[in-house]
Amino acid sequence: MSEQQLIHELVASSGESARATIDRLRLRLVADAERRGLLDIAYRVVDSPIGPLLLAATREGLVRVAFEGEGHDAVLGVLAERISSRILLAPSRLDAPARQLGEYFDGVRRQFDLVLDLRLARGFRRRVLDHLRAIPYGTTSSYTTVAAAAGSPAAVRAVGSACATNPVPVVVPCHRVVRSDGAIGQYLGGAGAKRALLALEAR
Repeated sequence: MSEQQLIHELVASSGESARATIDRLRLRLVADAERRGLLDIAYRVVDSPIGPLLLAATREGLVRVAFEGEGHDAVLGVLAERISSRILLAPSRLDAPARQLGEYFDGVRRQFDLVLDLRLARGFRRRVLDHLRAIPYGTTSSYTTVAAAAGSPAAVRAVGSACATNPVPVVVPCHRVVRSDGAIGQYLGGAGAKRALLALEAR
């Protein structure tokens, strides 16, 4: 019996809508995977003022925040290749990140209190991310300053690359890094998103 036939039979026998049945089966699948230790990456999508954000977490912590423009399916594909293919839509594991991001966008949270899994960033890029977390809310730092703080004053372009590949933007605030001449510079989520985040923190 195919999956569609099984769902049809369950719908017919229970009187539930197809959507309710699918949701119930998904919850059972997630619970079973969690219980058996088979859910390596959980994900959900949350709405935000800068567009839908994909959140993904391993058992170690939040591993990915992705903008819509990155292609959420493509991001999940990369996670499957680089970490594990055992990925499921499991919103409850992302409750804390979703709540804290909501508070941030509402202007009532200035610092995130989340456990992060930064395995996707290594070497100098990881050092850059560690420094980004120290840039205070509502302030900015230049790429040059971040390079020096990360231990490689000449690695300004490498700082830009680290920001562009930041696996957990917003939470690790690469949007607070700007050019020395005051221009906002590039941003994975787009210039409009970067301006919106800086404006939010300037209020």
